[in-house]
Amino acid sequence: MAVRTLSVWAAAGEKPEILYWVGCAASFDDRAQKIARAFAKLLDAAGVKWGILGTEEACTGDPAKRAGNDFLFQMLALQNIQVLQTYEVKEIVATCPHCFNTLKNEYPQLGGTFKVWHHTQYLSHLIQSGRLKLPDNGSWEEKVVFHDPCYLGRGNGEYDAPRFLLKKTGAQLEEPERHKDFALCCGAGGAQMFKEPEPGHKDINIERTEELLRLSPKRIAVGCPFCMTMLTDGVKHAGKQTEVRVQDVAEILAERLGLL
Repeated sequence: MAVRTLSVWAAAGEKPEILYWVGCAASFDDRAQKIARAFAKLLDAAGVKWGILGTEEACTGDPAKRAGNDFLFQMLALQNIQVLQTYEVKEIVATCPHCFNTLKNEYPQLGGTFKVWHHTQYLSHLIQSGRLKLPDNGSWEEKVVFHDPCYLGRGNGEYDAPRFLLKKTGAQLEEPERHKDFALCCGAGGAQMFKEPEPGHKDINIERTEELLRLSPKRIAVGCPFCMTMLTDGVKHAGKQTEVRVQDVAEILAERLGLL
């Protein structure tokens, strides 16, 4: 897996098909880095020419904006837009729904208009176009439950792509009581991941994890690094970390393809 920055592509006089927006989580969090590696292996398996910004990538500004610091958000966004336009980027794929939502819906207001995919959307596109081929492994004996990320689901109306991928892997997919439009937040959104819960309130990630565990799954599938952190903590709180795996959809797909 050779990772090439856009500066390397440009120096060779070439352009990649897509820019993979790595995001802060996959840049600095050990667990989220595993999601990024799995996604990169899937891109390579599909023969996609892709690049990253590397050190030229700054935070999208999502946490600052959700916390009310719109000035800082605009500074970060304008810096990123300038870099993206310099490299003439047309398509961006993000493994974080927060980055996906910000790049897709808020950057255009500042002059940054790009085609933006969530990685589950792009992987679905690769499968449907025949570029990423899945072996016929049959169905699993393991039960998988999917947790809808807020900024992918309610925020952008995307519910089908992650479920399409999980079904393609042969997973025995089951839905929690609250899902899709009515899915319960993991508790990380709106910059809440970076603060303690208010006194007297049950931690929302604990409540959500308990709801998912009631289905007795072997795996909890997610599509967001923030959800990954919150639900992993919830599984540990329940003492189920040796029985239930929390994985990104890309990791499950890569595993079924024998890439992990």
